Amino acid sequence: MTTAVPLDAFGLADPRPQKRAQVAPNTATGQARVQAAHAALEAVMDPEIPVINLRELGVLRDVTLQNDTLQVTITPTYAGCPAMAQMREDIEVALHNEGLSPFEVRTVLSPAWTTDWMSASTHDKLRAYGIAPPAHLSTEPANMAQPIRWHSLPQATPACPQCASTLTTLIAQSGSTACKALYRCVQCSEPFDYFKPY
Repeated sequence: MTTAVPLDAFGLADPRPQKRAQVAPNTATGQARVQAAHAALEAVMDPEIPVINLRELGVLRDVTLQNDTLQVTITPTYAGCPAMAQMREDIEVALHNEGLSPFEVRTVLSPAWTTDWMSASTHDKLRAYGIAPPAHLSTEPANMAQPIRWHSLPQATPACPQCASTLTTLIAQSGSTACKALYRCVQCSEPFDYFKPY
């Protein structure tokens, strides 16, 4: 007997079918339960950039325990991000499959997400994946409680993630997704996405 492969809205096979396994409840309590949730969520990747997880992206804000229920807090990258429903589903599947029910996933809009929440190692992963990382908006360290960040640094042309040349030119304000711009490297002629700073 074969199992039907889930198809997306375009009729294509979903490369990451979400499966809720039948698992025994995780009996960890207190901080051990929170740590188990963090460990499970490390494997939840950004559906559009599968080399960084939601914590590295800055979408996963916090995991706490209230009574016996895990509270997972997420912040969208922007209000209209079409990937948020998939991110929420992936979080729920990861927690379910580790036996960590009950849990709640709540979305908070303030403070607004900023690309400054991405670490230097996240920038390295983006670059290795062929995406120019966002420029920093501020010289101050990222502060997740800061509601608004202003451009305090001069915005430079992004360096090519393939050859590191700064001789690059903007092709389109939107790349493979709305949060990226499409650039081309003058040096090596390769087009590449630039993760816009927010």
